[in-house]
Amino acid sequence: MYIAIEGVIGVGKTTLARLLQPAFQAGLMLEVFEENPFLSDFYADRQRYAFQTQIFFLLSRYHQQRRTVAELIGQFDSLIADYTFEKDALFAHINLMGDELEMYYRVHEALAEKIVFPDLVVYLRADTDVLMQRITLRDRPYERNMERGYIEELNQGYESFFADHQGRRSPVLVIDTDQLDYIHRKADLEWVENRIRQVLKVAPYQPELPLNLPG
Repeated sequence: MYIAIEGVIGVGKTTLARLLQPAFQAGLMLEVFEENPFLSDFYADRQRYAFQTQIFFLLSRYHQQRRTVAELIGQFDSLIADYTFEKDALFAHINLMGDELEMYYRVHEALAEKIVFPDLVVYLRADTDVLMQRITLRDRPYERNMERGYIEELNQGYESFFADHQGRRSPVLVIDTDQLDYIHRKADLEWVENRIRQVLKVAPYQPELPLNLPG
């Protein structure tokens, strides 16, 4: 069983993946983004460094997926990842244009043919203001210059991408995280876990597990 968690920067993908790992006795595949040498320059000057940043991410994610997915699925009953290979094309659509975008799509299409796709994608949704608050709280150096307009653009892009279920290779579970706090509230984490088990029909799960949010 292969579960991938997706969503905009700051939504809490990696945190949720780590928290769910023990419940599913899963291997864990985390996106390696700190190694991209263009990332800080990209956030300072998106137009100038977009193509280098996207190509580096594309090849890095491809090599990680080809090597790690098969390896971890062979070692564990389940695998949880904090990103999908598809996300890279979503970012490219926002960051690139013209010949650069066309070249990117050709490379992405060729590489995607060799990728194992998840049994379920969990799409974490959040309001842009909530995302900005979370990004500020985690205070990663290369994210300090991140513009709200860019996060809003990404948020709209993700919404459009996951609104279209036609031809999708993996089923999608959408979870609104604005009011969730699965770090500090165990019931919130259990609710998310139960929703995943419901969709995948993986016991034990309750047909309907109420979520009692504060307020």
